[in-house]
Amino acid sequence: MAESTFSVGIVVERRPLRSIWADHAWVPVAALPAPAAAEAWTLLSEEDGIARFYAGAADIALHHTETAHYRDNLLSGAPALWVVLQASEAAPGVALFAVTADPTEGEGYTETGAEIVDPVPMPAAVQARVAAFVAEHHVERAFFKRKRDTADPEALALRPARGRPPGTGR
Repeated sequence: MAESTFSVGIVVERRPLRSIWADHAWVPVAALPAPAAAEAWTLLSEEDGIARFYAGAADIALHHTETAHYRDNLLSGAPALWVVLQASEAAPGVALFAVTADPTEGEGYTETGAEIVDPVPMPAAVQARVAAFVAEHHVERAFFKRKRDTADPEALALRPARGRPPGTGR
């Protein structure tokens, strides 16, 4: 089972909002090809109320069964990494949870609505690493459409209703 794991650094911004529900929003804005020497949540810059932080390092795991998704991401014209942030009790109130190169996995993180999930441009060095993994491990798999079994109406009619003894009607 082929797998490759490497780390990237993530940069996020805290942007002010004009809202009665929230005073700011966290937005992932960049991925670095390798983790930085700085501590997680180091303030990088602040201008016009927008604060930019180094959120920390995150591991990207590449799996041989997902190479078609990585390939599609690379061929999209704008390869991206999906950054996932979760609310946290610790300062600054949000934590770096995951980073993935798989668009379907990134989409999966959006299902709960509790996480902040945004794509950021994939650095050229990461693109090269993902492309090398795809070239080495990709196996084209044929698509097989499943066919439904035909239902037997007589078998369905003879089955007793759920939770009732046979012969008691509906």
